[in-house]
Amino acid sequence: MVRGTFAVLLIALGAASAQSLGRFTFGVLLPAVRADLGVSNTVAGTLATFNVGAYLLGTLAVSAATARYRLLPVLRVGLALSTSGMILAAVSPNVYAVAAAMLLLGLGGAFTWIPSPVVAGDALRSERRSLAIGILGSGMGVGVVFGGQLSNWVRSSRGDEAWRDVYVIQSAISIVALVGIYLLIRHRQDKPTGGGGIGGFGALRRMRGWGPFTVAFALFGLMYLLVIAFLTVRLEDDSGWTPDDASLAFTVVGIAMVLGGPIFIVISTRFGVRQALIAAFGGWTVATVSILPGWYAPTLVASAGIGLFFSGMPTLFALYVVKNTTAADYGPAFAAATLAFGVTQMVSPQLGGLVADLTGSFLIVFAGSAVLSLLGLFTLLRVPNDGQARRPAASWREGLVFAVEPADEGPPMADATQD
Repeated sequence: MVRGTFAVLLIALGAASAQSLGRFTFGVLLPAVRADLGVSNTVAGTLATFNVGAYLLGTLAVSAATARYRLLPVLRVGLALSTSGMILAAVSPNVYAVAAAMLLLGLGGAFTWIPSPVVAGDALRSERRSLAIGILGSGMGVGVVFGGQLSNWVRSSRGDEAWRDVYVIQSAISIVALVGIYLLIRHRQDKPTGGGGIGGFGALRRMRGWGPFTVAFALFGLMYLLVIAFLTVRLEDDSGWTPDDASLAFTVVGIAMVLGGPIFIVISTRFGVRQALIAAFGGWTVATVSILPGWYAPTLVASAGIGLFFSGMPTLFALYVVKNTTAADYGPAFAAATLAFGVTQMVSPQLGGLVADLTGSFLIVFAGSAVLSLLGLFTLLRVPNDGQARRPAASWREGLVFAVEPADEGPPMADATQD
């Protein structure tokens, strides 16, 4: 069995497979899938809705599962579901099979991502848990870069009808992660005894600032997919970009995602988790508005910002829950908060596709994302000013070490029996 940095990297590979490769690659492939299957923006948005709708159902299931079972088995099930979804996408003959694949990928994403921060964090010493959470965010960024470049190469060399080949390659990667996590990863945790409440909201309500925190998390779910799911389509359809240039913008998003998690963890050590989230929401508004004119260089710079904020915000939301819940409450509480996030995720791509079809462009879709981000910023002002380091970090490396400290209510994950 392995622990330490190698274990964190293996878990990060699993999380990246389930999220970046399994779920987010569909946004890059959306123009190719739309062209190959001959569907409208509304139908394409509906396919993405199957993905996020299943993610919503998955959070409900994870809430119940983590109240009764240890986190590692839940993570393993999630990665198995994601791998199955990628395999099905690779052989999908029609839109119905793609919809079924999106369902599996959504379920797998929820089951994989929610347990990952704590399972990865406990692979390192307690004072270095923040490093593990930062690596998870970076791993998702690497996955987005790889998925974007792979999709661009396949479309350029073999045409839109070859989009399934992307999922063939990604399935192989996911299988490697699945086998590695099943065989090599162990996690020390007491067996949960329930008590999370319906949907985990009983546990969530014991967390400081749970109300505005959950609203902000829900707004993030609504706003981010309006940009991430339709970025390449917006640039190709509205701004006249070539597929190569649009894919480059998405790749820039992924490269920036590699840095977003660690950067915002360091910011949170100096200024607090709430302030870091406020900065990310404000930055999202600026970056999204900067994309609207479609100018080449400013759009690429804004895409880098989108990647930083897109990677940083989930890391900060997870970090806040880790810092403000006990070991028993973490799984159900984070699942309950993710449930609110999942509800808005489910609405977002369908709404975005419908608005684009009705108006003939994605202008209102992207502008709406900027407005929602501003609403999230003002909501976060009501979240308790929690998460500040006891002293300023002397360097970014020290900031990564001290970013996560035990909450007043108890340690994020207590010493326990071997799973």
